[in-house]
Amino acid sequence: MLGRPLLAIDIGGGTQDILLYRPDQPLENCVQLILPSPTVICARKVEAATAARRDVFLTGYLMGGGALVGALRRHLAAGLRVYATAAAARTVYDDLDRVRRLGIVVTEAPPDGAVTIKTGDVDLDTLAASLAPYGVELPGEVAIAVLDHGEAPQGMSDRLFRFQHWRRFVADGGKLTDLLYRRPPQYLTRMRAVQEQAPGAWLMDTGAAALWGALGDERVAAHSGEGLIVLNCGNQHTIGVLLQEGRVWGLFEHHTSVLSGHKLAAFVAKLRTGELTQEEVFNDGGHGCYIHPDYRPGKGFRFVAVTGPQRRLTIHQDYYWAAPFGDMMLSGCFGLIAAVAATGRQSAP
Repeated sequence: MLGRPLLAIDIGGGTQDILLYRPDQPLENCVQLILPSPTVICARKVEAATAARRDVFLTGYLMGGGALVGALRRHLAAGLRVYATAAAARTVYDDLDRVRRLGIVVTEAPPDGAVTIKTGDVDLDTLAASLAPYGVELPGEVAIAVLDHGEAPQGMSDRLFRFQHWRRFVADGGKLTDLLYRRPPQYLTRMRAVQEQAPGAWLMDTGAAALWGALGDERVAAHSGEGLIVLNCGNQHTIGVLLQEGRVWGLFEHHTSVLSGHKLAAFVAKLRTGELTQEEVFNDGGHGCYIHPDYRPGKGFRFVAVTGPQRRLTIHQDYYWAAPFGDMMLSGCFGLIAAVAATGRQSAP
């Protein structure tokens, strides 16, 4: 593991999972928190304004949409107004004209009488203040995982654009060590917004963090040589990966809400044999699938490890529910720590 303290935050669609890692004590004694995700927190504030029949004004940073965007749509449907700064409005869509067509007024000035809601995926000041009464200080080095669709060119599907990122990664060799960023690509706008809120933070995709984390389970790691499939069933997204000794040979990504246990098992079976296609997943409402042309399953890739809060989708399958260090909900945090340990040997600036 890592030889220095690290604050690891894995931000999903339903929860944000937080671990204050310290190498001088057992993991079991490190401070751990499972809290509502920022998008859920903001959505609840919008819902309260809807109930009070008050307009809302969003200001802050681009963040994960999910529950917040749903609450905003219901707020507008109730005949109330939504105002947002340009930065906050991009939480809904990168294209501000599309945001306006939805009925949101893009403005930098807070309207009179509107409830102001601050947007953003990270609030280290609030976290530090919450832990201070317990005598707990935040580590200076931070690693954060978020799911970033990226800023797609106008007219291009967000799902397709996100999956192009995965496709390039697998085609270029699929090395797990390439998934941790100090400087994310320009098109990964959510990650870049996170770095504005937490300067110097390491950044990673939530799916990638889950992969690293699952390998923290000794039984999962034991199958790395022969190849295995790792599933991360998140609250909003599910990703399935062909993984062998630190290399990703292929993967698919889908929306968890449209997956049944039967459909997921069928996707996993076709992933292993190399028969699952981009078109099959994308046309079903998912992001896509890409398998490297050199992939050969042989006798491997039969072991399937599952992590994520929606892992119950696989309850009728003979899959292994991974629990790195005995705690499935912190898989992403453990993955962040392992990734920084493997690829971030230098201290944070």
